[in-house]
Amino acid sequence: MAAKSEHQIVSSEMLPAFSETANVERKQDLSEDQREHQKAGLGEGVEPISKRQMKKLMKQKQWEEQRELRKQKRKEKRKRKQLERQCQLESNSDGSDRKRIRRDVVHSTLRLIIDCSFDSLMVLKDIKKLHKQIQRCYAENRRALHPVQFYLTSHGGQLKKNMDENDKGWVNWKDIHIKPEHYSEFIKKEDLIYLTSDSPNVLKELDESKAYVIGGLVDHNHHKGLTYKQASDYGIDHAQLPLGNFVKMNSRKVLAVNHVFEIILEYLETRDWQEAFFTILPQRKGAVPTDKACESSSHDKEFATAEGGLNSDSSEEENSRNEQNSPHEEKQDKENSSESTVNSVPQVSCSHSPPLQDTVQDQQQDEVNNETKPQDGRTLGL
Repeated sequence: MAAKSEHQIVSSEMLPAFSETANVERKQDLSEDQREHQKAGLGEGVEPISKRQMKKLMKQKQWEEQRELRKQKRKEKRKRKQLERQCQLESNSDGSDRKRIRRDVVHSTLRLIIDCSFDSLMVLKDIKKLHKQIQRCYAENRRALHPVQFYLTSHGGQLKKNMDENDKGWVNWKDIHIKPEHYSEFIKKEDLIYLTSDSPNVLKELDESKAYVIGGLVDHNHHKGLTYKQASDYGIDHAQLPLGNFVKMNSRKVLAVNHVFEIILEYLETRDWQEAFFTILPQRKGAVPTDKACESSSHDKEFATAEGGLNSDSSEEENSRNEQNSPHEEKQDKENSSESTVNSVPQVSCSHSPPLQDTVQDQQQDEVNNETKPQDGRTLGL
């Protein structure tokens, strides 16, 4: 009995532990089943990968695998460049190769102003074009041999907003004066010359003590004569570049802001208007030197006169042929006219005149009667 009770006590003590282990095993089995079920569900829910995605994955994998190789190649390239530089320095020190001669930059006292007071007359597309033209002017002035005193006036509105959004580095630009004020507020009126293609005055030389104003307007010729009108209203001197004296163009004479700016920079370097024009003007303008244009026009005139001479000679030949043929034609005309008159004469009808046979018979009868008739007037047989 004691042994049975001990066995019962041991079994009762072991029951909780056994039950706990069984529960743990069941939980593990359930968790494994759930994982397998989830995996199966995920496998069923995932869509098949396309060929393009597979290619992308393969490329990405190759890219990651070749990362170390790329690093090594970059290092080798840097080392190779360093060796090339060292060799070049050694050769220069020996004097075998000539060093590049850097020409000295001489700053000009000429002031060149881009007037940005036409902001309200332009749409955003044109504002962006003007921004690019100003960027080009700044870059060309920085690398020019005779850089000018560059001013950007009336800076604000859409242009400033576009520059803030797309070119935040403009605040760090060097050798440029960007001002929100109008140019007339800080430059004397007698020093100003407004460059406009509508001006009757033609510029011959550049006075480096003056300030030349370029209208910052991209309007596609919608506002004709606006810059000229503004210069006249402000009482400012105005002039146009001597484009017509040196260049003949197929298009209009209105140039972009950066073209005017670059032409002035080129003239300050070469002191030759024609060279400056043909160096800067784009090919689409169809620019031709005026002397060549005159030669071509004279050649065209000569060709036209030659054609006219040929035409006159041919006309003279035709006239002579007509004159030679005219007597024959006149004879034919006369013959035709005579034939027509003969044919046109009316035929006289002979119905009232006696016929020829009847008249002959009447004459014979008269003769017989005269023979038989006596001379004294008496008839025979009486």
